[in-house]
Amino acid sequence: MTRRPPVSLSDEDIAAVRSWVVHEDAHLIAFNKPSGLSSQGGRIQAHTLDDLLWAFARSNGKRPELVHRLDRDTSGVIVAAKTKPAAGFLGKALQAKRLHKTYLALIAAAPEPASGTIDAPLRREEIGRESYMRVVGADAPGAQASVSLYRTLAAGDQAALVELSPRTGRMHQLRVHMAHIGRPLAGDVRYGGALTLGGRAAPRLMLHAAALELPHPEGGRITVTAPLPADFADLARAAGLDHPLLGGAEHSTGSER
Repeated sequence: MTRRPPVSLSDEDIAAVRSWVVHEDAHLIAFNKPSGLSSQGGRIQAHTLDDLLWAFARSNGKRPELVHRLDRDTSGVIVAAKTKPAAGFLGKALQAKRLHKTYLALIAAAPEPASGTIDAPLRREEIGRESYMRVVGADAPGAQASVSLYRTLAAGDQAALVELSPRTGRMHQLRVHMAHIGRPLAGDVRYGGALTLGGRAAPRLMLHAAALELPHPEGGRITVTAPLPADFADLARAAGLDHPLLGGAEHSTGSER
């Protein structure tokens, strides 16, 4: 949609990004982003998802544009607009908080209570070249109102599977909020998460954007879903967790109107 220098992609790059598509129509395209891939502007000298969108460029040089971002280490649903009107529509919907996100995460022990609301303002802080978020008082300089919902889906002696829903869109919000209640996400080195579950190493931040409900430019709302990656489901099962979402990983994808 905007003109920028195209990125040279290998056949393997193109095949990979096309394999991640979980929904596509005339207005938008959604992907199941793997963990370890930056959405945009990553510091690592490698392609970002934004770069890989050149695989979908049209003959007029226009290509899809990301509507939002996911952290580099978070896997799951991310949406790009295929036209300028769709980008404007979805951008306004994002600002109006009409995009509803649902995440799945693994933690070392179930929260108490099993479900609830975390209402804790956050502030961005810079430490060296790294950016962090901290819980601060509502009247602290730079404080941003931040609200997250959580509920436990499965729990055992060694781990728990939780569903997380941010009601605001702060950087690292779910990670910091769960650490704030003493339940940091497994594999989250930055915010104190457990590095093993059930005797097995957590291979990365165990956070997955499982579903995104959003208004559609043609009217109504759609829900785009992304199956759990194999590493997430395998670690959960190794830690003794049992839930329908942990079975049949990587098989059911798509969207509902």
